[in-house]
Amino acid sequence: MSVWDDLVGQEPVIAQLSSAAERTGGLAHAWLFTGPPGSGRVAAARAFAAALQCTETPRGCGHCASCHQVLQGTHADVEVVRPQGLSFGIRDARALVLRASSSPSGSGRQIVLFEDADRATEGAANALLKAIEEPPPRTVWLLCTPSPEDLLVTIRSRCRLVTLQTPPIAAIADFLVQRDGVERETAEVVARAAQGHISRARRLASDPRMRRVREQVVAVPRRLTGVSAAVAAAETLVNAAKAERDAQTAELNDAETSALRKALGESEKGRMPRGTAGALKELEDRQKSRATRILRDALDRTLLDLASYYRDVLTLQLGAGSELVNIELGPELRSAAGDGRPEDTLRRLDAIMDCRERLAANVNPQLAFEALTLALRNG
Repeated sequence: MSVWDDLVGQEPVIAQLSSAAERTGGLAHAWLFTGPPGSGRVAAARAFAAALQCTETPRGCGHCASCHQVLQGTHADVEVVRPQGLSFGIRDARALVLRASSSPSGSGRQIVLFEDADRATEGAANALLKAIEEPPPRTVWLLCTPSPEDLLVTIRSRCRLVTLQTPPIAAIADFLVQRDGVERETAEVVARAAQGHISRARRLASDPRMRRVREQVVAVPRRLTGVSAAVAAAETLVNAAKAERDAQTAELNDAETSALRKALGESEKGRMPRGTAGALKELEDRQKSRATRILRDALDRTLLDLASYYRDVLTLQLGAGSELVNIELGPELRSAAGDGRPEDTLRRLDAIMDCRERLAANVNPQLAFEALTLALRNG
Protein backbone atom coordinates (compact mmCIF):
# COMPACT_ATOMS: atom_id res chain seq x y z
CA MET A 1 0.00 0.00 0.00
CA SER A 2 1.23 3.52 -0.85
CA VAL A 3 -0.15 7.03 -0.46
CA TRP A 4 -1.11 6.98 -4.16
CA ASP A 5 -3.60 4.11 -3.85
CA ASP A 6 -6.66 6.36 -3.50
CA LEU A 7 -5.99 8.11 -6.83
CA VAL A 8 -8.27 6.36 -9.31
CA GLY A 9 -7.41 6.47 -13.00
CA GLN A 10 -4.75 9.15 -12.52
CA GLU A 11 -1.56 7.35 -13.56
CA PRO A 12 0.07 10.41 -15.28
CA VAL A 13 -0.54 12.51 -12.15
CA ILE A 14 0.94 9.82 -9.91
CA ALA A 15 4.03 9.67 -12.12
CA GLN A 16 4.40 13.48 -12.03
CA LEU A 17 4.02 13.79 -8.25
CA SER A 18 6.06 10.76 -7.24
CA SER A 19 8.92 11.97 -9.43
CA ALA A 20 8.78 15.44 -7.85
CA ALA A 21 8.71 13.98 -4.33
CA GLU A 22 11.90 12.03 -4.97
CA ARG A 23 13.92 15.13 -5.90
CA THR A 24 16.43 16.29 -3.35
CA GLY A 25 16.26 19.91 -4.51
CA GLY A 26 14.53 22.28 -6.87
CA LEU A 27 11.00 21.50 -5.68
CA ALA A 28 8.42 24.08 -6.75
CA HIS A 29 7.13 26.07 -3.78
CA ALA A 30 3.51 26.25 -4.99
CA TRP A 31 1.33 23.64 -6.71
CA LEU A 32 -2.15 23.98 -8.17
CA PHE A 33 -4.29 20.82 -8.28
CA THR A 34 -7.22 21.08 -10.67
CA GLY A 35 -9.84 18.67 -11.96
CA PRO A 36 -13.59 18.07 -12.17
CA PRO A 37 -15.56 17.59 -8.93
CA GLY A 38 -14.87 14.14 -7.51
CA SER A 39 -11.78 13.51 -9.63
CA GLY A 40 -9.62 13.37 -6.51
CA ARG A 41 -7.70 16.65 -6.59
CA VAL A 42 -7.71 16.95 -2.78
CA ALA A 43 -6.71 13.29 -2.43
CA ALA A 44 -3.84 13.92 -4.86
CA ALA A 45 -2.68 16.97 -2.89
CA ARG A 46 -2.89 15.02 0.38
CA ALA A 47 -0.93 12.11 -1.09
CA PHE A 48 1.72 14.51 -2.38
CA ALA A 49 1.99 16.14 1.06
CA ALA A 50 2.46 12.69 2.59
CA ALA A 51 5.14 11.80 0.04
CA LEU A 52 7.00 15.05 0.75
CA GLN A 53 6.98 14.31 4.50
CA CYS A 54 7.68 10.58 4.10
CA THR A 55 10.79 9.26 5.86
CA GLU A 56 11.17 6.12 3.75
CA THR A 57 12.41 5.30 0.25
CA PRO A 58 10.66 5.48 -2.13
CA ARG A 59 8.74 8.45 -0.76
CA GLY A 60 5.06 7.95 -0.21
CA CYS A 61 5.38 4.48 1.32
CA GLY A 62 2.04 4.76 3.10
CA HIS A 63 3.15 2.89 6.23
CA CYS A 64 5.63 5.15 8.04
CA ALA A 65 4.50 7.43 10.88
CA SER A 66 4.73 10.58 8.76
CA CYS A 67 2.58 9.16 5.98
CA HIS A 68 -0.06 8.03 8.47
CA GLN A 69 -0.11 11.41 10.21
CA VAL A 70 -0.54 13.35 6.97
CA LEU A 71 -3.28 11.06 5.69
CA GLN A 72 -5.08 11.28 9.05
CA GLY A 73 -4.70 15.07 9.20
CA THR A 74 -2.56 15.11 12.35
CA HIS A 75 0.91 15.94 11.02
CA ALA A 76 2.31 19.00 12.82
CA ASP A 77 3.90 20.41 9.66
CA VAL A 78 0.93 20.02 7.33
CA GLU A 79 -1.69 22.76 7.65
CA VAL A 80 -4.98 21.68 6.06
CA VAL A 81 -7.40 24.50 5.22
CA ARG A 82 -11.06 23.59 4.59
CA PRO A 83 -13.31 26.62 4.09
CA GLN A 84 -16.49 25.85 6.01
CA GLY A 85 -18.69 28.56 4.56
CA LEU A 86 -19.43 30.03 1.17
CA SER A 87 -16.20 32.01 1.10
CA PHE A 88 -12.76 32.35 2.67
CA GLY A 89 -12.24 35.93 3.81
CA ILE A 90 -9.27 38.25 4.13
CA ARG A 91 -9.03 37.86 7.92
CA ASP A 92 -8.77 34.08 7.53
CA ALA A 93 -6.19 34.52 4.77
CA ARG A 94 -3.97 36.77 6.86
CA ALA A 95 -4.06 34.31 9.75
CA LEU A 96 -3.17 31.50 7.35
CA VAL A 97 -0.22 33.44 5.92
CA LEU A 98 1.08 33.98 9.44
CA ARG A 99 0.84 30.27 10.25
CA ALA A 100 2.45 29.30 6.95
CA SER A 101 5.49 31.43 7.75
CA SER A 102 6.37 29.37 10.84
CA SER A 103 9.30 27.02 10.75
CA PRO A 104 8.70 23.25 10.52
CA SER A 105 8.59 21.63 13.93
CA GLY A 106 9.81 18.15 13.11
CA SER A 107 10.38 17.81 9.38
CA GLY A 108 12.12 19.62 6.57
CA ARG A 109 9.01 21.34 5.18
CA GLN A 110 5.97 23.31 6.28
CA ILE A 111 3.12 22.38 3.91
CA VAL A 112 -0.14 24.29 3.47
CA LEU A 113 -2.89 22.26 1.78
CA PHE A 114 -5.72 24.61 0.82
CA GLU A 115 -8.87 22.75 -0.22
CA ASP A 116 -11.43 24.70 -2.28
CA ALA A 117 -9.04 27.60 -2.77
CA ASP A 118 -11.53 29.00 -5.27
CA ARG A 119 -13.69 30.04 -2.29
CA ALA A 120 -11.14 32.73 -1.41
CA THR A 121 -12.53 36.24 -1.85
CA GLU A 122 -10.62 38.74 -3.96
CA GLY A 123 -9.18 40.35 -0.86
CA ALA A 124 -8.16 36.97 0.56
CA ALA A 125 -6.55 35.96 -2.74
CA ASN A 126 -4.51 39.16 -2.78
CA ALA A 127 -3.40 38.50 0.80
CA LEU A 128 -2.27 35.00 -0.21
CA LEU A 129 -0.50 36.24 -3.32
CA LYS A 130 2.49 37.81 -1.58
CA ALA A 131 3.01 34.71 0.58
CA ILE A 132 2.99 32.53 -2.55
CA GLU A 133 5.24 34.96 -4.43
CA GLU A 134 7.83 35.08 -1.65
CA PRO A 135 7.30 32.06 0.61
CA PRO A 136 9.72 31.07 3.36
CA PRO A 137 12.35 28.72 1.92
CA ARG A 138 10.83 25.58 3.49
CA THR A 139 7.12 26.32 2.92
CA VAL A 140 5.19 24.53 0.15
CA TRP A 141 1.67 25.60 -0.91
CA LEU A 142 -0.79 23.06 -2.35
CA LEU A 143 -3.90 24.74 -3.73
CA CYS A 144 -6.98 22.84 -4.98
CA THR A 145 -9.57 24.27 -7.40
CA PRO A 146 -11.83 22.83 -10.10
CA SER A 147 -10.15 24.93 -12.81
CA PRO A 148 -7.02 27.13 -13.06
CA GLU A 149 -9.29 30.04 -14.02
CA ASP A 150 -10.83 29.90 -10.53
CA LEU A 151 -7.74 31.65 -9.12
CA LEU A 152 -6.14 35.00 -9.81
CA VAL A 153 -3.86 34.77 -12.83
CA THR A 154 -1.03 36.16 -10.68
CA ILE A 155 -1.39 33.21 -8.29
CA ARG A 156 -1.75 30.44 -10.85
CA SER A 157 1.22 31.76 -12.84
CA ARG A 158 3.40 31.02 -9.82
CA CYS A 159 2.15 27.47 -9.35
CA ARG A 160 3.15 24.16 -10.89
CA LEU A 161 -0.04 22.81 -12.46
CA VAL A 162 -1.36 19.29 -11.73
CA THR A 163 -4.38 18.39 -13.86
CA LEU A 164 -6.61 15.47 -12.94
CA GLN A 165 -9.11 13.90 -15.35
CA THR A 166 -12.53 12.38 -14.75
CA PRO A 167 -11.79 8.75 -13.77
CA PRO A 168 -13.18 6.01 -16.05
CA ILE A 169 -16.29 4.26 -14.75
CA ALA A 170 -14.54 0.88 -14.87
CA ALA A 171 -11.67 2.20 -12.73
CA ILE A 172 -14.09 3.55 -10.11
CA ALA A 173 -15.98 0.26 -10.00
CA ASP A 174 -12.72 -1.70 -9.58
CA PHE A 175 -11.70 0.66 -6.78
CA LEU A 176 -14.98 0.13 -4.92
CA VAL A 177 -14.69 -3.64 -5.23
CA GLN A 178 -11.03 -3.87 -4.22
CA ARG A 179 -10.82 -1.17 -1.53
CA ASP A 180 -14.33 -1.10 -0.04
CA GLY A 181 -15.51 -4.66 -0.68
CA VAL A 182 -18.57 -3.53 -2.64
CA GLU A 183 -20.34 -6.17 -4.72
CA ARG A 184 -19.44 -5.90 -8.39
CA GLU A 185 -23.00 -5.25 -9.60
CA THR A 186 -23.58 -2.48 -7.06
CA ALA A 187 -20.15 -0.99 -7.76
CA GLU A 188 -20.87 -0.71 -11.47
CA VAL A 189 -24.29 0.87 -10.90
CA VAL A 190 -23.06 3.53 -8.46
CA ALA A 191 -19.92 4.22 -10.51
CA ARG A 192 -22.12 5.15 -13.47
CA ALA A 193 -24.54 7.09 -11.28
CA ALA A 194 -21.72 9.13 -9.72
CA GLN A 195 -20.54 10.22 -13.19
CA GLY A 196 -16.85 10.15 -12.31
CA HIS A 197 -17.23 11.54 -8.76
CA ILE A 198 -15.27 9.08 -6.62
CA SER A 199 -16.38 10.20 -3.16
CA ARG A 200 -20.02 10.27 -4.24
CA ALA A 201 -19.68 6.77 -5.66
CA ARG A 202 -18.38 5.62 -2.28
CA ARG A 203 -21.27 7.29 -0.45
CA LEU A 204 -23.82 5.80 -2.83
CA ALA A 205 -22.27 2.37 -2.34
CA SER A 206 -22.26 2.59 1.45
CA ASP A 207 -25.49 4.51 2.13
CA PRO A 208 -28.77 2.97 0.93
CA ARG A 209 -30.58 6.19 1.89
CA MET A 210 -28.53 8.16 -0.64
CA ARG A 211 -29.32 5.61 -3.32
CA ARG A 212 -33.03 5.96 -2.56
CA VAL A 213 -32.80 9.75 -2.77
CA ARG A 214 -31.14 9.52 -6.16
CA GLU A 215 -33.79 7.06 -7.35
CA GLN A 216 -36.42 9.62 -6.37
CA VAL A 217 -34.63 12.32 -8.34
CA VAL A 218 -34.38 10.35 -11.59
CA ALA A 219 -38.03 9.32 -11.15
CA VAL A 220 -39.13 12.96 -11.33
CA PRO A 221 -39.28 13.31 -15.16
CA ARG A 222 -42.03 10.71 -15.51
CA ARG A 223 -44.09 12.46 -12.79
CA LEU A 224 -44.16 15.85 -14.53
CA THR A 225 -47.61 15.47 -16.08
CA GLY A 226 -49.05 18.87 -15.14
CA VAL A 227 -48.59 22.10 -13.22
CA SER A 228 -49.57 20.73 -9.80
CA ALA A 229 -47.36 17.68 -10.27
CA ALA A 230 -44.43 19.92 -11.26
CA VAL A 231 -44.83 22.13 -8.18
CA ALA A 232 -45.06 19.06 -5.92
CA ALA A 233 -41.95 17.58 -7.52
CA ALA A 234 -40.01 20.80 -6.89
CA GLU A 235 -40.97 20.72 -3.22
CA THR A 236 -39.91 17.07 -2.95
CA LEU A 237 -36.49 17.78 -4.49
CA VAL A 238 -35.78 20.81 -2.29
CA ASN A 239 -36.93 19.03 0.87
CA ALA A 240 -34.66 16.07 0.09
CA ALA A 241 -31.69 18.43 -0.22
CA LYS A 242 -32.62 20.14 3.05
CA ALA A 243 -32.85 16.77 4.80
CA GLU A 244 -29.35 15.92 3.57
CA ARG A 245 -28.09 19.27 4.85
CA ASP A 246 -29.67 18.73 8.27
CA ALA A 247 -28.24 15.23 8.52
CA GLN A 248 -24.73 16.49 7.80
CA THR A 249 -24.81 19.54 10.06
CA ALA A 250 -26.83 18.56 13.13
CA GLU A 251 -24.32 16.30 14.86
CA LEU A 252 -21.34 18.42 13.80
CA ASN A 253 -22.93 21.66 15.03
CA ASP A 254 -23.80 20.15 18.42
CA ALA A 255 -20.26 18.85 18.91
CA GLU A 256 -18.67 22.18 17.94
CA THR A 257 -20.99 24.23 20.15
CA SER A 258 -20.50 21.93 23.12
CA ALA A 259 -16.71 22.01 22.74
CA LEU A 260 -16.62 25.80 22.49
CA ARG A 261 -18.93 26.33 25.48
CA LYS A 262 -16.73 24.03 27.54
CA ALA A 263 -13.56 25.82 26.41
CA LEU A 264 -15.10 29.20 27.31
CA GLY A 265 -15.87 28.05 30.85
CA GLU A 266 -19.48 26.91 30.89
CA SER A 267 -20.72 26.23 34.42
CA GLU A 268 -22.35 23.02 35.56
CA LYS A 269 -25.72 24.80 35.32
CA GLY A 270 -25.10 25.77 31.70
CA ARG A 271 -24.28 29.43 32.40
CA MET A 272 -21.63 31.17 30.32
CA PRO A 273 -19.11 33.74 31.64
CA ARG A 274 -19.46 37.34 30.56
CA GLY A 275 -17.80 38.28 27.29
CA THR A 276 -18.31 34.92 25.60
CA ALA A 277 -21.43 35.78 23.60
CA GLY A 278 -19.36 37.12 20.70
CA ALA A 279 -17.40 33.90 20.26
CA LEU A 280 -20.60 31.82 20.34
CA LYS A 281 -22.26 34.15 17.79
CA GLU A 282 -19.22 33.88 15.50
CA LEU A 283 -19.43 30.08 15.64
CA GLU A 284 -23.16 30.21 14.91
CA ASP A 285 -22.55 32.42 11.87
CA ARG A 286 -19.90 30.00 10.55
CA GLN A 287 -22.28 27.08 11.04
CA LYS A 288 -25.06 28.88 9.14
CA SER A 289 -22.69 29.66 6.28
CA ARG A 290 -21.57 26.04 6.16
CA ALA A 291 -25.19 24.83 6.14
CA THR A 292 -25.93 27.12 3.19
CA ARG A 293 -22.96 25.71 1.28
CA ILE A 294 -23.97 22.11 2.02
CA LEU A 295 -27.52 22.83 0.83
CA ARG A 296 -26.23 24.36 -2.38
CA ASP A 297 -24.01 21.36 -2.99
CA ALA A 298 -26.93 18.98 -2.39
CA LEU A 299 -29.18 20.94 -4.76
CA ASP A 300 -26.46 20.95 -7.40
CA ARG A 301 -26.07 17.18 -7.14
CA THR A 302 -29.82 16.89 -7.64
CA LEU A 303 -29.59 18.96 -10.82
CA LEU A 304 -26.72 16.85 -12.14
CA ASP A 305 -28.71 13.68 -11.50
CA LEU A 306 -31.65 15.16 -13.42
CA ALA A 307 -29.30 16.17 -16.22
CA SER A 308 -28.00 12.59 -16.41
CA TYR A 309 -31.55 11.40 -17.17
CA TYR A 310 -32.01 13.78 -20.07
CA ARG A 311 -28.46 13.17 -21.25
CA ASP A 312 -29.36 9.48 -21.57
CA VAL A 313 -32.56 10.35 -23.47
CA LEU A 314 -30.58 12.55 -25.87
CA THR A 315 -27.98 9.82 -26.35
CA LEU A 316 -30.72 7.43 -27.46
CA GLN A 317 -32.41 10.02 -29.67
CA LEU A 318 -29.18 10.79 -31.50
CA GLY A 319 -28.02 7.18 -31.64
CA ALA A 320 -24.67 8.25 -30.18
CA GLY A 321 -23.87 4.76 -28.88
CA SER A 322 -22.48 6.08 -25.58
CA GLU A 323 -23.08 4.02 -22.45
CA LEU A 324 -26.08 5.15 -20.45
CA VAL A 325 -25.62 6.58 -16.97
CA ASN A 326 -28.98 5.28 -15.74
CA ILE A 327 -28.78 1.93 -17.48
CA GLU A 328 -31.27 0.38 -15.04
CA LEU A 329 -33.93 2.73 -16.50
CA GLY A 330 -33.32 1.49 -20.03
CA PRO A 331 -36.95 0.75 -21.06
CA GLU A 332 -38.22 4.06 -19.63
CA LEU A 333 -35.43 6.03 -21.30
CA ARG A 334 -36.07 4.41 -24.66
CA SER A 335 -39.77 5.21 -24.34
CA ALA A 336 -39.00 8.85 -23.47
CA ALA A 337 -36.58 9.07 -26.38
CA GLY A 338 -39.21 7.75 -28.80
CA ASP A 339 -41.91 10.10 -27.52
CA GLY A 340 -39.88 13.30 -27.85
CA ARG A 341 -37.54 15.22 -30.08
CA PRO A 342 -33.83 15.95 -29.55
CA GLU A 343 -34.52 19.69 -29.54
CA ASP A 344 -37.00 19.26 -26.67
CA THR A 345 -34.44 17.29 -24.69
CA LEU A 346 -31.81 19.97 -25.30
CA ARG A 347 -34.28 22.60 -24.10
CA ARG A 348 -34.76 20.65 -20.86
CA LEU A 349 -31.00 20.32 -20.36
CA ASP A 350 -30.68 24.09 -20.88
CA ALA A 351 -33.38 24.61 -18.24
CA ILE A 352 -31.36 22.56 -15.76
CA MET A 353 -28.23 24.63 -16.45
CA ASP A 354 -30.28 27.83 -16.06
CA CYS A 355 -31.44 26.59 -12.66
CA ARG A 356 -27.82 26.06 -11.60
CA GLU A 357 -27.06 29.65 -12.56
CA ARG A 358 -30.06 30.94 -10.61
CA LEU A 359 -28.97 29.09 -7.49
CA ALA A 360 -25.46 30.50 -7.87
CA ALA A 361 -27.07 33.95 -8.00
CA ASN A 362 -28.85 33.28 -4.66
CA VAL A 363 -32.35 32.81 -6.08
CA ASN A 364 -34.68 31.12 -3.57
CA PRO A 365 -34.25 27.35 -4.14
CA GLN A 366 -37.98 26.62 -4.02
CA LEU A 367 -38.72 29.23 -6.70
CA ALA A 368 -35.78 28.12 -8.83
CA PHE A 369 -36.87 24.48 -8.73
CA GLU A 370 -40.50 25.30 -9.42
CA ALA A 371 -39.44 27.20 -12.55
CA LEU A 372 -37.32 24.22 -13.52
CA THR A 373 -39.91 21.50 -13.06
CA LEU A 374 -42.49 23.58 -14.95
CA ALA A 375 -40.01 23.87 -17.82
CA LEU A 376 -39.41 20.11 -17.72
CA ARG A 377 -43.09 19.20 -17.93
CA ASN A 378 -44.10 16.55 -20.41
CA GLY A 379 -46.39 17.58 -23.24
